[in-house]
Amino acid sequence: MYKIVSKRKLNASMTWLVIEAPLVARKAKPGQFIILRTDEYGERIPLTMAGHDSEKGTIDIIYAAVGRTTMLMDQLEEGDCLADVVGPLGKPTHMEGLKRVAVVGGGTGNALAYPLATGMHKEGIHVDMIAGFKNKDMVILEDEFKEGTDNLYITTDDGSYGEKGFTTDKLKELIEAGNEYDEIVAVGPPVMMKFVCKIASDYGIPSVASLTAYMVDGTGMCGGCRAIIGGENKFVCVDGPEFDGSLVDWDELIKRNSFYKEQEQEDAAHICRLTGGVRYHD
Repeated sequence: MYKIVSKRKLNASMTWLVIEAPLVARKAKPGQFIILRTDEYGERIPLTMAGHDSEKGTIDIIYAAVGRTTMLMDQLEEGDCLADVVGPLGKPTHMEGLKRVAVVGGGTGNALAYPLATGMHKEGIHVDMIAGFKNKDMVILEDEFKEGTDNLYITTDDGSYGEKGFTTDKLKELIEAGNEYDEIVAVGPPVMMKFVCKIASDYGIPSVASLTAYMVDGTGMCGGCRAIIGGENKFVCVDGPEFDGSLVDWDELIKRNSFYKEQEQEDAAHICRLTGGVRYHD
């Protein structure tokens, strides 16, 4: 069993958990993820690690309560335990040879961008972080980004906080201002990542996209996380999760990632008659 050491709400839908998982924490690196189950009846879901402490034997995860398992997990409190935590999985973030990067996060994707941006910064890489949100109420990790990167630029769609506009607008502005990036990293909704990587390509800058996908085993056996990269089938769990953004078949990825939208909406609307909350087993 994997005990929840601390739980912190970041906004109305997003939560930060610190979990005891000493074997995972000992080998974890930025960019890697875990697969967990809430209980013996639960489904397996992948979550990127937001951080880890090898000495304390803990890992950090940040999630949005949007699907069945994350809604179940959101009912757990400090001292409760998860049934399974498997990891670290996936390839770590590539940092060799990089001197200056722009990391672009969108919405809940900023939770995944956080370990990448701060991990690069710890390795001496200059990091400009562009964090985009719908509005002020959705902003997360502002203090953490400020402390863990060189520059933080917050954008909101409605202008209620930071700069009004999209992350792509800010990225163009920084490039045209003369910032010479060795790499642009995109983390967030596939549509946003598609356009971030297109801008990088237009300016001749290498891009990396951190992909999320539905997974079961996390070892490449199930094929559920298949993505088309450079015309070839790749598995996000073992070949990624980070890929050359210019090679991703974005239209195919967007189509696959929308497959369970109706089920997620049904789960979000479900109210248990016994508890008054969301509670059910697979």
